[in-house]
Amino acid sequence: MPDVYDAATRSRVMRQVKSENTKPEMLLRRTLWRLGARGYRIHRKDIAGKPDLAFVGRRVAVFVDGAWWHGHPDKWWKGRSGEYWDLKVSRNMERDREADAFLSEQGWTVVRLWDFEVLRDPEEAARRVIDALPSR
Repeated sequence: MPDVYDAATRSRVMRQVKSENTKPEMLLRRTLWRLGARGYRIHRKDIAGKPDLAFVGRRVAVFVDGAWWHGHPDKWWKGRSGEYWDLKVSRNMERDREADAFLSEQGWTVVRLWDFEVLRDPEEAARRVIDALPSR
């Protein structure tokens, strides 16, 4: 399926897609803060996968994945949006698995949340993160 937009329009649309500080990510951070979870850093480029939140001292990496961009089976399936997007999303999924494996090998706990999970129940999403944190 060819792109429905010309190159200039597609470029403008894609510039507006955020990869950091998205609504679900901000909601999760506010909820964690309210529940007393402190000490995380955001968007650390020196940690594999560049997690949205990283509790560095406790070695917990948290990713808030967009369902379509990261291939949730209810939101994305191969062949729906064309070859370009199939390759893009498939590569995102592969990169997620590689980051998870690398971090696990390095002794990190990885928590992956879907954006819609955070939006639907931010308290539950925050609890999953808090539950992954080792006791001090």
